[in-house]
Amino acid sequence: MTAPLLTSDKVLVDFAAEVGDSDPVAIEGRRTRWNRGGALTDGTRIISAPSGVVDFQPHEMIVTVRAGTTVADLEATLAERGQRSALPNRDGTVGGALAVGENHVAVLGRGMLRASLLEVRYVSAEGKLIRGGGPTVKNVTGFDIPRIMVGSLGTLGCIAEVILRTNPIPVQSQWCEADGVNPFDVRDAILRPSAILWNGSTTSVLLEGHAVDVADQLRTLNRMGKFVEAEEAPDLPQHRWSLSPADLRNIGRWDTGSFVASVGVGLVFAEKPQPRREVSGAVRQVSERLKANFDPTGRLNPGRCAWEM
Repeated sequence: MTAPLLTSDKVLVDFAAEVGDSDPVAIEGRRTRWNRGGALTDGTRIISAPSGVVDFQPHEMIVTVRAGTTVADLEATLAERGQRSALPNRDGTVGGALAVGENHVAVLGRGMLRASLLEVRYVSAEGKLIRGGGPTVKNVTGFDIPRIMVGSLGTLGCIAEVILRTNPIPVQSQWCEADGVNPFDVRDAILRPSAILWNGSTTSVLLEGHAVDVADQLRTLNRMGKFVEAEEAPDLPQHRWSLSPADLRNIGRWDTGSFVASVGVGLVFAEKPQPRREVSGAVRQVSERLKANFDPTGRLNPGRCAWEM
């Protein structure tokens, strides 16, 4: 639906006017994943999204924030009231993180990025300010616009402002690691770990919650092997692979080089890039129809393809 315009929306109205309705255009954040999905077509006009935290309601656990805000600034604002988001903090912007669609490494604790986006206000290819979703929406008919915007690389609309679900910062967060422990047994043994990372020999676990619960789960882990506390997550290789969680048990079938697998998620951080996968005809057809509906002239982030990464 078209968003009703209020006096406070002037920043978004100005942004919509800057996007316009004719020439090729792309939104620039901090360029941390700038070439994801392909390089932009020459001659594309580069602009920036508006920034700022608009409204934070800790008691409702929702925050309204503009797309150009850095994730670091958002997290600092949320932390003042003991909360955090599902966004990965890799020195990028809120809009950039949503457009790329990568989950936080502690996704088991923070939740899926796509599920945390409740409402999106974006500028369409026609230069109109559009709103999709809402902070209290349980079900929708037609397109679930917030979900399809996540991971779309800005090819369906220029994200201007969003409402995100937040969650409490745990009382205690502790990384621990052990050699020779089966990470899949760890997944079955403890309740709701925030992350289980495995590099083929060492299993690293992020435990979060009340101190008594963390201590209890650490005792459970130590019955499986000798876990020692670690200051932070292990270093992660630069390339990301997407596999099914079950495929991680046979990760040796793929030429990843050194790797760190996120058990229970299917994400693999690898030394080597993942080979391009063949897209099924059905996925291609649906994706092309979406693009044709949202951007019939192909002016948004031209040169990039979200479904063939």
